[in-house]
Amino acid sequence: MSNHLLHLLSQWYPEKDNAEWVLGTVFNTHGPCYRKAGAMMFFNGFGQQLGMLSGGCLESDIQRHAKKVMATGDSVTLIYDSQDEDDLSFQLGIGCGGTVEVMLQPLSAANNYLALEEVYTHLMQRQSGHFYQRIPTKNAHRSDSLSGAASFIPSEQTLHYVSDGDTLGKLIKDGEQDWLRTYVQPPVHLLIAGGGLDAKPLVTLASQLGWHVSLWDPRPANARREYFHTANTILRGSAESLATYCLNHRVDAAVSMTHNVTLDAQVLSCLQHTELRYLALLGPTHRRDDVLTAAEIKIDDLPCHLSGPAGLHLGAALPEGIAMSILAECMARLNDASGASFSGSLS
Repeated sequence: MSNHLLHLLSQWYPEKDNAEWVLGTVFNTHGPCYRKAGAMMFFNGFGQQLGMLSGGCLESDIQRHAKKVMATGDSVTLIYDSQDEDDLSFQLGIGCGGTVEVMLQPLSAANNYLALEEVYTHLMQRQSGHFYQRIPTKNAHRSDSLSGAASFIPSEQTLHYVSDGDTLGKLIKDGEQDWLRTYVQPPVHLLIAGGGLDAKPLVTLASQLGWHVSLWDPRPANARREYFHTANTILRGSAESLATYCLNHRVDAAVSMTHNVTLDAQVLSCLQHTELRYLALLGPTHRRDDVLTAAEIKIDDLPCHLSGPAGLHLGAALPEGIAMSILAECMARLNDASGASFSGSLS
């Protein structure tokens, strides 16, 4: 299950009144940490946990504190310092070497579910916005934790995908009160044009990332639902309908893999009028040129750089590896990252 906030909310929302809930949020970090400020996690009175705030080292201890929050109704903050030998996180053997600050807030109708119902509604409509959480203080009264503890301000206009680095929570001050402001946005929306068998791992892996996947193919024998269980939407219309679909449904990235020059040309021709951040075409360079010629467009006419051949150079030969290389390149492009190894050259 994806750790994207929308997926966590989709699990929490139907059960919000069937158990006691606590929202855990990383609100500050120092040094290297697995999750950054703005990461959220849900705990309930039955011991269920949705999401993660570390690499799996801290969650059990945070759950213990969450039970205390359920019992008292008071928000609390926790600090885990992996460099302090007297700190629990050091004893747990956390290897990141950083410090994580977490706040736990009761989550119920009494505090308007911390505005998370509104967040859920907007994310379901593929709308973005800023989520504000008030950082609890040591001397806070219970009434403080039950009113004005969180709010959501939706974006005035529909924005396309923002780099993950720009969605991290930021601490801001309002007088003497500290707030965490986190930009939240719906999952990446990926359009795959071409529903052949080699599209199956691409659809599956993208779905496992928590992305919203739309699959298009006008050919009756392709893109059959029994082979693409995890695709959110299967489209059958003409290629001309794709531009409107991309604009109306906030499509962030597209991969054309119809294995048909004419169809690929129709797709690229229509997608030139979209706001895509990533566009890829399966096949070698000479085929890319054939598709552009058939489409009667130039590569500069497209809304973004055309990755053709698609994907990072991983040496993959099987459909699963090729799918991984395409999604890795797509993620790097959306996040304005290089796609290079953290440790440098592999040679």
